[in-house]
Amino acid sequence: MPSTVAVPQEFKSGSFIENLIFALKVSRPGLWATAAWFYLLPVGGRWVFHSAEFWLGLFYVTFPLGFIIYGWNDIVDHETDRFNPRKDSFLFGSRGSEEQLAGLPLKIFLIQLPFAIAFVLMRGPKTLLFFAALVGSTAIYNFPRYGLKGRPPFEVLNQVGYLLVFVLSSWLNSVQQLPAAAMLFGALFAMHSHIFGEIMDVVPDHKSGRRTTAVLLGVIPAKLLIISLLGVECGLVWHYFHDPYIGGFLLASALWFILDTTIIWRGKLYTSTQMRLFLYGWNAIALGSMWWVWSTANLTKLR
Repeated sequence: MPSTVAVPQEFKSGSFIENLIFALKVSRPGLWATAAWFYLLPVGGRWVFHSAEFWLGLFYVTFPLGFIIYGWNDIVDHETDRFNPRKDSFLFGSRGSEEQLAGLPLKIFLIQLPFAIAFVLMRGPKTLLFFAALVGSTAIYNFPRYGLKGRPPFEVLNQVGYLLVFVLSSWLNSVQQLPAAAMLFGALFAMHSHIFGEIMDVVPDHKSGRRTTAVLLGVIPAKLLIISLLGVECGLVWHYFHDPYIGGFLLASALWFILDTTIIWRGKLYTSTQMRLFLYGWNAIALGSMWWVWSTANLTKLR
């Protein structure tokens, strides 16, 4: 009789550990640093670190916010993600089974609910407008057949929804909303980041029949669009805020993409390792610059 080995319950399929790992992948920890960086901009120069509202909001824009935005996306992109080698990772998102994805809507609601209640208790009913706008922008993007996800260039314009992080931070921490120029910078930053993600996914998107701006334009024109957006962002930061560091980083990023487009990769695809290194590098930059961005408060007021 063959011997059998008992499998501990916590490691069986559908176990707590497995579901926790899946939930973390859904929320894409590789993008948490970007959301936290956005969250810190409105509170620049303010001592908010003693505030429960600050820390609850900072936590919210990591796992809970990622869970609704990217969880909804994973449900709709189930077929496309089968062809995507980036998926099933903490950096780039989950590749859930049909059973796991079927349970996501309820989990998304249950995770958002306590934060909605807490924010209302802390800052009043106006915070419900944040959740309404969040659900609305996510639904507009992911709505089956008619959503903006497959309608370039509107799927890129939909990234303006990331400005809701600025709004939430200002409300929770009782500070003024960022100037319009900073809002525009944030919107363009979210757009160029989204296009970069589309370039990484151009093959699986094309194979599955999904239309994106990168699929429609091609790899090199999409990179040129990123360069143009970075140039505008650099001009905004320098002209309105006189910030040589953020402006210099944006200029260096534009020059890097020029080298990428003309000499290094040109129209070739990035490897999985290269894509991971890009995101690790950005996370290191975002984490390393958070204290400086907060302490200088350069984007909170026009110069």
